[in-house]
Amino acid sequence: MKILVLGGTWFLGRAVAQAALERGWSVWTFNRGKSGAALEGTREVHGDRRVQEDLVALAQNGPWDAVIDTSASELAPRDVLAGAKALEPVAGKYVYVSTVNAYRGWPNEPLTESSEILDGPADADVDYGRLPANWDGPDWYYGRQKAGAERASLTAFGATRVSILRPGVILGPGEYVGRLPWWLQRAEKGGAILAPGEADKTIQPVDVRDVAAFALDQAASPGGGAFNVTAPIGRETMSGLLTACLEVTGRAGHLVWAPDDLLIEQGVQQWTELPLWRTHAGVWSIDSSAAEAAGLRCRPLAETVAATWEWLRGGGTPVEHPRWAEHGISMAKEAVILAKLGR
Repeated sequence: MKILVLGGTWFLGRAVAQAALERGWSVWTFNRGKSGAALEGTREVHGDRRVQEDLVALAQNGPWDAVIDTSASELAPRDVLAGAKALEPVAGKYVYVSTVNAYRGWPNEPLTESSEILDGPADADVDYGRLPANWDGPDWYYGRQKAGAERASLTAFGATRVSILRPGVILGPGEYVGRLPWWLQRAEKGGAILAPGEADKTIQPVDVRDVAAFALDQAASPGGGAFNVTAPIGRETMSGLLTACLEVTGRAGHLVWAPDDLLIEQGVQQWTELPLWRTHAGVWSIDSSAAEAAGLRCRPLAETVAATWEWLRGGGTPVEHPRWAEHGISMAKEAVILAKLGR
């Protein structure tokens, strides 16, 4: 197999490139050369996906059996469309990594692949879906952009040559968002650790290496389709995640569970101040059985925790990203809430 990874130097893109090399595949990457070095053994082309001349030059390096698009999170649908059209003549298949945010019902409703996808035209620009400053309803901007990008890939390649992957939360070595690294660093500090909600609350993060493996499987498989890519519903819990963080960091701390209503009363920002905590009914109710039937295998979350800690302890540093600073509650705010719990 000869594949082109759009991205390929950090987190998911790098995991895809690494896994493909391990399979003995020929791997090309396309990026701007600003977010880390390419893996040894890959063929790297530098360019900007927003520049038509760069896309034309890229296509001259083909053909490829498949393109795996891991770097479109900040691109408008029309940019994805332009790139896919440029590559369609020289690629057999297109694997587009989208997100569950593309569903209208996320995070409020349980989801399957038949759930409604948000509006978002294939040729939408970066401003499509932006909300007015006084808007107090759901913010679907990001989801609309990603839904439009899905339609862009389908417009260029056709449904039988496109696999769309919709992960929820991706964790693992190289994570740049900062969710699991924050919990690991907090566990290492020890003491009383504020734990959110119910201990047995089920969660569905997926390991970056498992997403990468599934993306490669789809690149090699005939036909197309859309797949939710999450850990199975009900297998993992918040308690399991945090306990694993304590175990790998030396068990210097202990968990103090705070009910949802207290955290909300104290103004704790869901999803960020206590990463992965969210009270919406559908946030961890994403059916991934179709992907499982197609070969997705999700390792236990404890293995992801251990590998991430090993990466951090080994000097691993994420690509700089503004989302990292969004995550984590201050020690002062945590202390106030712990005091209310009598700890």
